Amino acid sequence: MPTSSIVFERIRGKPAEKQYVEIVERKGLGHPDYMIDSACEAASVAISRYYLENFGKIYHHNLDKGLLVGGKATPFFGGGTLDEPIYILVAGRATTTIKTPTNVYTVPVEQLLKNAVKSFIRKNFRFLDPEKHVVVDSRFRQGSADLVRLVEFDKSEVPLSNDTSFGVGYAPFTALEKIVYNSERLINSPSFKQTLRESGEDCKVMGLRRGNKIHLTIANGVVSHLTPDLDHYLSVKEEICEKVYDLAVKLSDGMEVKVDVNTGDLINHERREESSVYLTVTGTSAEHGDDGNTGRGNRASGLITPCRQMSLEATAGKNPTSHVGKIYNVAAFRIADKIYNECGVFDEVYVKLLAQIGRRIDKPLIASIQYFSSQKVTSSVKNEAAEIVWSELRNITSITDSILRGECLLF
Repeated sequence: MPTSSIVFERIRGKPAEKQYVEIVERKGLGHPDYMIDSACEAASVAISRYYLENFGKIYHHNLDKGLLVGGKATPFFGGGTLDEPIYILVAGRATTTIKTPTNVYTVPVEQLLKNAVKSFIRKNFRFLDPEKHVVVDSRFRQGSADLVRLVEFDKSEVPLSNDTSFGVGYAPFTALEKIVYNSERLINSPSFKQTLRESGEDCKVMGLRRGNKIHLTIANGVVSHLTPDLDHYLSVKEEICEKVYDLAVKLSDGMEVKVDVNTGDLINHERREESSVYLTVTGTSAEHGDDGNTGRGNRASGLITPCRQMSLEATAGKNPTSHVGKIYNVAAFRIADKIYNECGVFDEVYVKLLAQIGRRIDKPLIASIQYFSSQKVTSSVKNEAAEIVWSELRNITSITDSILRGECLLF
């Protein structure tokens, strides 16, 4: 990669952590947008592994168009029913027929896809039965001949990009970003669910920092059959609030912290039977209250960060070998993190990698390195940062294996 393809630029202004207002969001495990991202990604991983195990390489596919249509449920204190199932549709392109010198094989894409989605649900949801509560559907076709040739092009060991797209990464995370991300991870951790079983998997955390004051708004669906009455529900809310508050204070760098939980509740303290609260039968609003669409959720940072540069590309479901809309977002975060930690002079680093369709993925059209720094950034520091870029790009094909092993944060 020529040196001219790496461009350094100092940013004027304030890093995100020093701006007066910062907003950060994370949609958690049971949020419908997270669920459909996970469904598309599970399908892609399953199909990729099948291609590898049976044919020695990953064939063209992109299963990155998904829709979750919420079901219909009737939750009530002490019980509830799921009256109509959740509908999940995964759509896109996949190689269904593979010719070898000796035979023609049919790839069971539909069955692989459905099994993968149901397995994701089975492993992650305590009260959502993938056979009873969910309908999994698929719509896929063969890829166009030109894109198939790009993906399956064997002239180079390095894949060719099957899109003109870009990835964006940054470092370091702000205190608020760490708090928002880890608050959701706490709520959906096995230990949290063991001590507070009423907490459902559907959890969204919205963080606001105004100066040195942090305000978290958490929506967490409470499981109805484990919650006998309103008093019990209110105690669950209070415990969620306390546990998140304790975590947030530890990560806040001394800032003031406030936590609100389920602020949409309408509670009539005099006539309690008329109260309206966030109850769910299965632990997710996908059972009734909300729908999901691939790419509407978290970015490759695991967060939604309007105060940051970010790509709007959906990472979920894209093939992990040549689709730069996925690979470059992972690579950009890795590069930004290494530049920030190893160079030691940057306050904040942004990395943008731009691919050109048909071009080798280890040779982006440009690598843009933008930064805030209160120190002088010398040519030797830039050379060190450039070497990090080159090193990561030389090893970019390793990202494929990392994705298939579930080691990469994608959403």
